[in-house]
Amino acid sequence: MTDIDIDQYKVTEEPYYKPVGNEVELFEAAYHSARMPIMLKGPTGCGKSRFVEYMAWKLKKRLITVACNEDMTASDLVGRFLLDPSGTTWQDGPLTTAARIGAICYLDEIVEARQDTTVIIHPLTDHRRTLPLDKKGELVQAHPDFQLVISYNPGYQNLMKDLKQSTKQRFGSLDFYYPDAETEAEIVAHESGVDPATAAKLVQVGHRGRNLKGHGLDEGISTRLLIYAGQLIAKGIDPKAACMMALVSPITDDADMRDTLNASVATYF
Repeated sequence: MTDIDIDQYKVTEEPYYKPVGNEVELFEAAYHSARMPIMLKGPTGCGKSRFVEYMAWKLKKRLITVACNEDMTASDLVGRFLLDPSGTTWQDGPLTTAARIGAICYLDEIVEARQDTTVIIHPLTDHRRTLPLDKKGELVQAHPDFQLVISYNPGYQNLMKDLKQSTKQRFGSLDFYYPDAETEAEIVAHESGVDPATAAKLVQVGHRGRNLKGHGLDEGISTRLLIYAGQLIAKGIDPKAACMMALVSPITDDADMRDTLNASVATYF
């Protein structure tokens, strides 16, 4: 393992996170119960990543996040040999680093990775808690503080992009969805800087958009997008223009659907 600054993985400031249920207590219990692997399921932009960051801060553990993609190989996760002037040097990947130093490793949108890549996490998610580095001929025993957390959006996946049952059944699961209107408005106001009344209007627009999921929209308007719109409005941008840029254009190119969403915006602004 090459020398690394493990303090870079500390969450030094408390992230803003407003619980919507008992997810904090459940995650804490899972962590303290043999570092149970956890799977977070929910739509895009509903707070899964912020939740993991918050829990790492609350538990005072380091956090290593990996944004999974279809080109990600097993070597991208566990590590590889690199050439240098003295020959070859092994460089740990993020999963191996987390296992060694006892960090929480968060694999975001795990189903985007190839299935032959995701199977390498299996030995870390049962009683073995080990990670074989076949290329190096080493078996890494996970640090007692190590925990694996994965996330994905089950409503957006198809049969070609889903986790195998052999993977799913290695995790405890927490379901996420967008908060209730009052809580979401509080989050939008806090994160964007708009007043509570404007935040409440944005949330109503978001609810209108979510009702169209499956009726012309593949995905609803996320809390993240509502915050983006709020940030634009807080900077003096006209609310309708802000909503068009942050809420309508990103989620659809269909002219009729855009007209429908813009009509919802006009209802509140």
